[in-house]
Parts: sequence; structure tokens; C-alpha cells
Amino acid sequence: MRKVIVSEWMTLDGVVQGPTGPGEEQGLAKPLNTRPKYVASTTLAEPLAWQNSAVLQGNVAEAAAALKQETGGDLIVVGSTVLVRTLIEHDLVDEFRLMIDPVVVGGGKRVFHDDDALRPLRLLDSRATTTGAILATYASAEEDER
Repeated sequence: MRKVIVSEWMTLDGVVQGPTGPGEEQGLAKPLNTRPKYVASTTLAEPLAWQNSAVLQGNVAEAAAALKQETGGDLIVVGSTVLVRTLIEHDLVDEFRLMIDPVVVGGGKRVFHDDDALRPLRLLDSRATTTGAILATYASAEEDER
């Protein structure tokens, strides 16, 4: 079974931000161009301009659950707070790979919202960068109890 892995850049106070700096966007896009991509959208239709891309049909949570059951590589989710929240709400996220920047911005889009749901996580890996950012990988602690 494939894993759903959420990969996000965020500030210390949980605001999602994208990578910055010259050439970083190209560095991220290049390896994605050859891999299959699944787009959660209610407005886009196929064919999509980005090669190897397909629109998820129907209910996004059901479509993601079905993709997890298929063979193949893990499913990496980059960006999209709405999609990530949907996956979290349906217990479809297997790992969070977070780059936490040492800055507090006070407001903006967040992946985790106030829904009063306790979702215990366990740390799989972490390291600090020379800039003070923390790269951390978490999995659901509830997986241990199943």
C-alpha cells in the first residue's frame, strides 16, 4: 500500500509558506515533471497542460483512499492547505515532512486548523539546518495502536 506524505514549508507559528530564492522553483519542478501527478480540482478538466497529470474524479477523499490502495510510489502532497486538511480529516495522511522556518509571521494560511481534534504524532526523524530551520518527519502515533 502506498503512503500519503504531506511535505510543507511552514513558519514556527504554523503558517504555510513556499520556498524562496532564485532557482528553487525550477529545482522543485524538474523532478516532478516526470512523475505522475494527481490534481484535486473542481474546475479543471483533462487534458491538463502539465505532463503526467490527471484530475481526481469525484470525492477527493475517496479518490485519495483508492490511490493509496494501488501499487506504485508514495503519494507526495505539496502545498494546498485545503487538500491537506481534507486528507487529515479523513485520516489519510501517513507522514508529515515539515521544514519549519525560525520565523513567526502572526497570520496566514495554515495546514492545521482549530477543530479540537487530538491527532497524536510520533517523530520519525529530525535535523536542524545551518539557518536554524528544522526538518522533521512525523507519523501518526495512532498507527502504533492499530
